[in-house]
Amino acid sequence: MMEVSVGMRDDSWGSLGSVPTLVKDPPPAEFEALLERRRRLGQDRFDEVWEGVLHMNPAPSYEHQRLSQRLAVILDPLASAAGLEAVVGGVNIGDPGDYRIPDGSLHRPGSGGTYLPSAELVVEIVSPDDDTWKKLVFYAAHQVDELLIVDPEKRRVDWLGLESGGEYAAIERSRLIELGPVELAQRLDWPPPAVGAAP
Repeated sequence: MMEVSVGMRDDSWGSLGSVPTLVKDPPPAEFEALLERRRRLGQDRFDEVWEGVLHMNPAPSYEHQRLSQRLAVILDPLASAAGLEAVVGGVNIGDPGDYRIPDGSLHRPGSGGTYLPSAELVVEIVSPDDDTWKKLVFYAAHQVDELLIVDPEKRRVDWLGLESGGEYAAIERSRLIELGPVELAQRLDWPPPAVGAAP
């Protein structure tokens, strides 16, 4: 049995939003064909598996990717100065049956492979209706030292550090690189607010 979390839309009834869908074993041929087509077209690059549940994620928006590029430009020299390696575009944190793909991450030299057990820092850029904040427990279980959560809609940067109790708490400055949330927010070239968005 496979549970799939996908955004579905039925224009005759309006948007259904994100609707978990249960596909029982054996999956129908049409479902297997959908997965194969997504693989072939590269549409599965941002899919994640959460405790055996496939989350089909669309490609990020232009604004999201532009912000990701700006973060790469800012973080890369700071990571290098701290003896870390910066990765943008996502890597798999976890194992084949349970992994997340952050928007970026910092690693110790020598990291490699398709599935990494952890990262020193992960970057998550919040997208509308995404599950960024639900990933904290997973990242804590995988001993990710710091989380950098960037919310373009709110123009807000949250920098969290893993505490000894296994939970994240806000920090004013990274323990890994010479940067903090206030300075980063000032350095970002934020995308313009969406039309009709509250100021």
